Amino acid sequence: MMIGITGTPGTGKTSVAAELARRGYRVVHLTDTVRPYIIEEDRDRRVPVVDVDRWAAEFEPIDGIVEGHLAHYLPCDRVVVLRCRPDALRQRLSTRNYLPAKVRENVEAEALDVILIETLEEHPAEHVFEVDTTALSAGECADWIEQFIRGELPSSYGSIDWTDYLDSDV
Repeated sequence: MMIGITGTPGTGKTSVAAELARRGYRVVHLTDTVRPYIIEEDRDRRVPVVDVDRWAAEFEPIDGIVEGHLAHYLPCDRVVVLRCRPDALRQRLSTRNYLPAKVRENVEAEALDVILIETLEEHPAEHVFEVDTTALSAGECADWIEQFIRGELPSSYGSIDWTDYLDSDV
């Protein structure tokens, strides 16, 4: 079974995946797989532009967890979307020295549910699980994810609403 862990940058994907790896899960970090699919570097935003369609079509499915903000484009059996309250996300990204424009772009994407919507466009709703990581440790998030993987928790999404942050200067 291939499980995707996706979300806006800064929501905790890498930390949660590290915890799941510590627990014995095979984890593939998608940043390690996209290099051959980089079309160009967006120098203004300091990010690579990836040929997502070709990358997803050529990705060799695994039995384990794929982690990265593009994971929802892969043919995963289940997908976990990590979320983070926009003001907390802004703080997390700012400490990583993201450019202000990139911080704002990601905070707005989080407030607008961009990754969740993209995930639901790619996967059946009953295979999607959303976790608010704002106040949870990586271990607590991993506990929730393991329960979802084992089928002990049903699909759950749509209860997180960050739209109040769109009008504020978070």
